[in-house]
Amino acid sequence: MKLIRFGKSGSELPGIELANGNRIDVSAFGEDYNENFFAANGIQRLEKWLEENESSCPVVSQDTRLGPPITRPSKIVCVGLNYASHAAESGMNVPTEPVLFFKATSSIIGPTDDVMLPRGSEKSDWEVELAVVIGKKTSYVSKAEAMDNVAGYMLHNDVSERAFQLEREGQWVKGKSCDTFAPIGPYLVSKSEIADPHNLNLWLELNGEKIQNSNTSDFIFDIPHVISYISQFMTLLPGDIISTGTPFGVGLGFDPPKYLKAGDVMELGIDGLGVSRQTVVPFGLNA
Repeated sequence: MKLIRFGKSGSELPGIELANGNRIDVSAFGEDYNENFFAANGIQRLEKWLEENESSCPVVSQDTRLGPPITRPSKIVCVGLNYASHAAESGMNVPTEPVLFFKATSSIIGPTDDVMLPRGSEKSDWEVELAVVIGKKTSYVSKAEAMDNVAGYMLHNDVSERAFQLEREGQWVKGKSCDTFAPIGPYLVSKSEIADPHNLNLWLELNGEKIQNSNTSDFIFDIPHVISYISQFMTLLPGDIISTGTPFGVGLGFDPPKYLKAGDVMELGIDGLGVSRQTVVPFGLNA
């Protein structure tokens, strides 16, 4: 199942993208895609509801804006340096355990919304990533049981301001959490539709040039490891996002480095999870 949310920013309604590509409004189901939905086996309940109600659901025009596929979660936990080639291009050692940082949920936008450069930014960068959405409350889970706690997967562009992240004192969160720095979607794909999340091609093009092109088989730490590891330090709640890291090809790794500027267009995708596209705009345009 592919969960979508559509409509004006801040007023999105829940929907589904069907196997034939058509989109329908499932507002009549009575729930948005939030913590309570996932905690109460919402995907399974919605599938059953659709067996009797799909034909009566209104069609959503393909021209309608898609918003984030889930409502704002309690947290976005990111895994840094989870591809060896990306660690190398960043000039950092391959980690011996997952590198964790947070990304503010206020940075979440839809898959085709504009990315706004923050005030004073000169080193904003791109990062295509596989995002894992947690399906139930998770604490101290074992690797063997970790995948039972996954609701599904999304495409995520972990936009990052490198000067804020790396050149100023403190943790990485400052360079990761600027407004509009977390485009997600176009949809959340339920776990049952992704046969092997550890064998997905992922890519990103900047202004039509493919500059990231890899596969999740190159993870240093796989998804069960990451979920289990994070759950030793904090409780993951239903709807929480774990972003699993980016492969080689970010702007920081170019010689000389290459960063985003107003007018740039990022297009990115992951097998089975769709494609998103963001235009970069100067500070203040969307403020």
